[in-house]
Amino acid sequence: MNRFTVKLLFFLLMLSMAGDFGIAQTKSRASNGTSTPVYLFHNREKIIPLRGLADRQIASINAGFDNSPVFDSLLSMYASVKRFDSSLYRTDSLSLDNLAGDYLKFYNTLIIQVSGQSLNDPEVIRFIAENQVRKSIVIAGFGELNSLKKLDFVTGPVIWSTGTNAEAASQSAQLIFGGIAAKAILKHNISDKYKAGAGYATEKTRLRYSNPEAVGMQTADLDSIDLIVAEAIREKATPSAVVMVIKDGNVIFNKAYGTHTYEGSQPTKLSDIYDLASVTKTSATTMSAMKLFEQGKIALDKTIGDYIPNARGSNKEDIRVRELLTHQSGVTAVSFYLKLQPEDHSIDSSRAYPVKVADNYFFKPGYFREMFWPALLKAPLRNRGTYLYTDMNLYIMKEIVEWQSGTPIDKYVQDQFYKPLGMYTAGFLPRNRFEREQIVPTEDEGNFRKSLLHGYVHDPGASLMGGVSGHAGLFSSANDLGILYQMMLNKGTYGGDRYLKPETVALFTSRQSAVSRRALGFDMYDPDTTKAYPSKLTTPGTYGHTGFTGICSWVDPKYNLIYVFLSNRVHPKTTDKLYQLNIRSRIQDVIYRAVQK
Repeated sequence: MNRFTVKLLFFLLMLSMAGDFGIAQTKSRASNGTSTPVYLFHNREKIIPLRGLADRQIASINAGFDNSPVFDSLLSMYASVKRFDSSLYRTDSLSLDNLAGDYLKFYNTLIIQVSGQSLNDPEVIRFIAENQVRKSIVIAGFGELNSLKKLDFVTGPVIWSTGTNAEAASQSAQLIFGGIAAKAILKHNISDKYKAGAGYATEKTRLRYSNPEAVGMQTADLDSIDLIVAEAIREKATPSAVVMVIKDGNVIFNKAYGTHTYEGSQPTKLSDIYDLASVTKTSATTMSAMKLFEQGKIALDKTIGDYIPNARGSNKEDIRVRELLTHQSGVTAVSFYLKLQPEDHSIDSSRAYPVKVADNYFFKPGYFREMFWPALLKAPLRNRGTYLYTDMNLYIMKEIVEWQSGTPIDKYVQDQFYKPLGMYTAGFLPRNRFEREQIVPTEDEGNFRKSLLHGYVHDPGASLMGGVSGHAGLFSSANDLGILYQMMLNKGTYGGDRYLKPETVALFTSRQSAVSRRALGFDMYDPDTTKAYPSKLTTPGTYGHTGFTGICSWVDPKYNLIYVFLSNRVHPKTTDKLYQLNIRSRIQDVIYRAVQK
């Protein structure tokens, strides 16, 4: 066994021990290619790679495969997948019969893992036969090819790997979702159904989880990222971080660091969910605006007054959408704490206090409509046409998106992007969908909520709006941000589906004005090289955004490169050390040196 294979198997073992996505100190080292063949059969209907993720409720059932944890961990990179281990049926009530009943009634797509040995069990065969009648079935098999003859009755896709190790598990899982392409063809007859020449070919349509060597780089050239993040944690710039690097559609670095809190013992996982702060601007509001722009429902040179009736007659009515997205509107800031009184909140929820702002903090309804929005409409305009970055522009863009879509922005962006892309951790109000332990805490806030913010938006203005705003409120894992921006890098396509037109992506990610570096909604590389923004080696055309909580996501079309950095640098209190130490930009330069080597 060579040195690379040993490293690969160690990585995949660690990944399997971690549950979803892996744990701290794991790095993507999946194989450069399939060292053992992975075959795809019965795919005439082109079910594989799986599509239509928004409408799929997927369960993965282990019916006798030893490396199921690795397989399931890779599946979780692509979609929300519920795992069941049916091998327990001989000693536990979680039997195949029970699975076929209550446990699986809400799942319409079953991925069933089998081995050559497990196919000798008539219960496994019966389970497959019964369920393929009423559900979409995908078989992932491992072992000797001769075992295929036991699956002659299967009508749905069958993925079969002749390997049974962790690498085989990784490759098969990625093939199901299009992370790698199917190519293998049977060289000899197995049965009447599996004959020589059988085997479907597919294309790679989603992220592949690989390593630097897969794209002509060296793993060692990225190792100094570990040292930079260790410095950040040691210097109390942030207690945790996740770093993801994607090159040519391959995840070549994906690692979690530290613990959720300095004093805590909960290690950071790749599946952990972070408060994205201002990365909400690009990942939710701008995405929504791009979709509505394509539909002809938003035009860049239409005005606020054109779209928001109660803005007419104010000094904001003739501000154009373009000015909002480039931060040249002249809109001035309104205080987050506008006229807040003690009687405006309660420690208990009720009809009078329905808006949950934090644990044991409930606010009166109508804050935005009755207090903030009227004040914003009355606020003076200053230096319109010049560049002034302000959240106020995205407060207004949220209103435009909702007026023109007829849908709350959190639901709109879920339906249009996150659900169909498989971004199941991404969204607003994460405490409604996830356990507290999967969400990384932010500040122990002492201004008005006076509590640890754990799964509630850090930004005070967004919190008073119930956690959903155009400038803040989005939470996500690094993996889901990687998916979203790979779609952008693909010029609007991902997983075989188109989400945006190439010309829309090109327009919104190009510089728009002589007075700033900004694109439409997106921040960009600064041509003033003395600013080294976002890093010294970043190239022109790079676009993305940063977030107050210690977040950034950057896309470089020249190098087909995506860089995602997540942290909670505001825990337990806000510190500027992440900026002072140039942590994010130094990591980005390490990536560029490795790419350019």
